[in-house]
Amino acid sequence: MTTAQLILLDHAVALLGVVSWFGAGVTAALRRHRLGFGLLVAAVLVTLARVATVSVLAGRGWWFVADKVLLGLPLLGVAGATAVIVAGPRLRASAKGDGERLPARCVVALLTAAYAALAALLVPLLAGYPLTWSTALIAVSLVSAGAVLTSRVMAREADGEGTREETELQAAPTRRRFVSSAVGAGVAVGAGATGVGLLFRSPESFVTGGGPAHPAGSHHRATSVADLRGLTTPAPGGATRRHVLTAKKATVRLESGHEIDAWTYNGQVPGPAITATQGDLIEVTLRNGDIEDGVTLHWHGYDVPCGEDGVPGLTQRPVTPGGEFVYRFRADQAGTYWYHTHESSDPAVHKGLYGTLVVRPRDGRPAGEGPDPREVDLTLPVHTFDGTAVLGNRDGRTTHTAAPGAPVRLRLINTDSDPHRIALTGTRFRIEAVDGRDLNHPGQVRDVGLRMPAGGRYDLVFTMPDTAVALVLDDDPGTGVLLRPDGAVDGEPRIEDTSDWPELDLLAYGTPARAPFDPDSADRDFTLVLDRAIAMVDGAPAYAQTVNGRGHPSIPDLLVTEGDVVRFKVVNRSLETHPWHLHGHPVLILSRDGKPSSGSPLWVDTFDVRAGEVWEVAFKADNPGIWMNHCHNLPHAEQGMMLLLSYDSVTTPFGGAHAGHGG
Repeated sequence: MTTAQLILLDHAVALLGVVSWFGAGVTAALRRHRLGFGLLVAAVLVTLARVATVSVLAGRGWWFVADKVLLGLPLLGVAGATAVIVAGPRLRASAKGDGERLPARCVVALLTAAYAALAALLVPLLAGYPLTWSTALIAVSLVSAGAVLTSRVMAREADGEGTREETELQAAPTRRRFVSSAVGAGVAVGAGATGVGLLFRSPESFVTGGGPAHPAGSHHRATSVADLRGLTTPAPGGATRRHVLTAKKATVRLESGHEIDAWTYNGQVPGPAITATQGDLIEVTLRNGDIEDGVTLHWHGYDVPCGEDGVPGLTQRPVTPGGEFVYRFRADQAGTYWYHTHESSDPAVHKGLYGTLVVRPRDGRPAGEGPDPREVDLTLPVHTFDGTAVLGNRDGRTTHTAAPGAPVRLRLINTDSDPHRIALTGTRFRIEAVDGRDLNHPGQVRDVGLRMPAGGRYDLVFTMPDTAVALVLDDDPGTGVLLRPDGAVDGEPRIEDTSDWPELDLLAYGTPARAPFDPDSADRDFTLVLDRAIAMVDGAPAYAQTVNGRGHPSIPDLLVTEGDVVRFKVVNRSLETHPWHLHGHPVLILSRDGKPSSGSPLWVDTFDVRAGEVWEVAFKADNPGIWMNHCHNLPHAEQGMMLLLSYDSVTTPFGGAHAGHGG
């Protein structure tokens, strides 16, 4: 059973416990003692089952059970044991005949256990990880307040059922109950208010653009990201590749005839393809025609100097209508990449502000392939408009031709916020590169599916056979690319059903090789726990996508020093997929769910952390700056799931390291 399935099972058992405890309390109040006793027994058994599910889940990691072990189960255990002791014997004795009114304390005890069970269910859903004093105080205060209110209601009902003489005799105890209830309510409210105050307190930050000082021992002179700019000349033998991109709104017609109201670069979707050869200088002038929110250019996966990274409020100011910004960097990395705006990236990227970047090796040929004039090299960005998947600017299925025996490279880029499944039918192939980085001696595979994370890229390489080859997107044979051999006169080829093909595990693909650094001797070690919780996002409370219980910009930075080997875990407590993306650095995948990577060293800039998964990665801190580190499901980023990786003594003049830039 996967961790995600265990989490769902635990939620289901917790919900069943809430129903059982409430059922026992309500039926006891209604004097249905036989049913109430049965539900009490069921509630106890379900609570014991909850202990079992939590125990199993604890084996997957403390992050998944901390709140349950430290708060939920103890709170329910105390309340449930009290209910069994107080109400159990009376319910059992009265089970043979209904109608007799139980003492109010029995119903109060049962319903208090129900409130505790409800708190144990809601705390993981609303407060997330880690468990804090504020969460504990709020939970305990709400359960206590529920018990006090229930006691008052039951006392009022009991008083109302007595005779006048009984009511006069009970007047003094009633006053005592009122004072006791008032004190209990005051304590509950005070604890809850303290918890709320702690919950929304101002967070500390390890480093900001001009705020707290750097850690003790730091003696480096401060460097501004504005000074961390790219080279201005190409390498010897290289050329300067100049482009002008103008962001503007436009109506774009897809090849099918479908028209979309898009935000574009130069009036087209995707934006103009930027290509270069290693050593070339790329110079791009970005202008803003009419995008009110402002625009930037972020070079996704390309390790540019920090001042070229295109993050508004951090590495530059957004380019507003009528303004412009010039990006320059030397194209030292060969591979498949893409660019997109980082200002209000959801919805701006979704509306079309993206394009492709391909840098070829110095010999001008794709890595691993010799010169061949018949070569087919296709760059295929995948994007979704109005629920329709589009490859390039073509929806449905597109057709290309290739000579039998010709080398073919398909450069696949996922520009969406959700993963896509890719399958190639009709031939064996290799995954030559992932996220622009070549794999070490990848083997040929066939009849497998590939999961492409949001923001991720795969380069598929094969030799064209003398029969048709189909790239199938999301197991839909009508969506993708059909490659036909030159001169083929056959009718429509049959495309295989790929829906039951197994998913290729890239952590076990390719040939192992030594890493350029020792991740076991890391200088820094961080853990990021991803979840949903009530937290502050951009100054307002929200049901946020959180990291370690906080939302942007309240998440403390990860502080490193140039030269550090940095290792970090990404733990997904939620039931959603989070494609994790660090700017400025490729990361080496070390393990997933404790199982070490056994194939080619896998260097990526985006990796899918599915529900319940734990990934461990490492990188060398060799690109000074202040860098975004965020979920590339862009709505998640805008809902709080982003933080900063900050180098010691690097600052920003563009509004502060926690400025309100988009994801």
